[in-house]
This record gives sequence, structure tokens and C-alpha cells, in this order.
Amino acid sequence: MLTAEKNRLGFAPKALHRGIQAHIRWLERQLDDVTTELAALIEASPVWRAKDDLLQSVPGVGPIVSYTLLGELPELGTLSHKQIAALAGVAPLARDSGTLRGKRMVWGGRASVRTALFMSAMCGRRWNPALKVFYDRLIAAGKPKKVALIACARKLLTILNAMVRTNRRWMSPAARIQYSC
Repeated sequence: MLTAEKNRLGFAPKALHRGIQAHIRWLERQLDDVTTELAALIEASPVWRAKDDLLQSVPGVGPIVSYTLLGELPELGTLSHKQIAALAGVAPLARDSGTLRGKRMVWGGRASVRTALFMSAMCGRRWNPALKVFYDRLIAAGKPKKVALIACARKLLTILNAMVRTNRRWMSPAARIQYSC
């Protein structure tokens, strides 16, 4: 059941429960149909399939995040890390005027991409070794949790942008260590 609708169901009159539940089931079927169709379209395109494989090789990036980035951020891999962060809405932007110096905040950009990156960062801070170390360091430095998560989302986007640009799969930080004899 979709969470928001499920929460509202408790406030609805009992006479409406069956209709609301039927509508929720219809919405879930529609969502499943769209996800299946999107997966088929990506599978049918060699270019999209290759990018999808690259993106999903990163711990914390699943099909939904990958599909969102492929569909809503086609510039991925073609812009600098600062440009792509601003486009996605995860770059801290100044709100200064004259001598007034405001807090830096993330805003603008593509909301669906920012949401997908935030959710991926929440998962990545537990399962992605690079994001885990980065998140723990920010928290230890006294940063608020949401600020640290947005920083992780930006770092994840920077990593994904570089991976798509260079056409290289994810390598864990431990695998990058070069041993010399």
C-alpha cells in the first residue's frame, strides 16, 4: 500500500475505506506497470543498459535511482562536478546580499533527482564504504545529519558523473590501493 494513502485511510469515513483501498491497489498496479515498462526500455537500448549497469554497480544505487538519473539527468557524464551538482539541486548555494551573509542551502535543480540521490545517500551511508567514511567524518566534525546526508548525495553524484564520463564501473576504495613490492 502506498504510505501516504495508507496513513490517510485511518482518517477516512468507514464507508469510503473499500473505495480508497481499491484506488490504492490500482495505483500500485500502475506503478508496477510503469517500472516494468521502463526496465524493458532500458534493457532494449544498449547505451542505456550500459549506463544502467555502471550506475547500479555502486553500492546504494538501485534500479529506481538509476532509472531516475537516466531519465531525468541525461547530462550525467558530460558536465563538471560543480555543474552537475547545481543541476541536480545538491550544491550549496549562497543567499548573500551586500554585507549580509546567509546560510548556504541546497535548492533549485531537479527535485526528483535530488530526492533519489538523498534516498541513495541514506542507503549508501550504511553500505557504500566511501560514503560511510565520508558521512562518519562529517558527523564527527559536528555537522547535522541532514547536512551530512546532502554532502553524501553530492559526493555520490560526483562519483557517478565521473564513472559515466570515463565508462568505468565502481571499485571499492580497498580495491584501489596499489601494493608495490
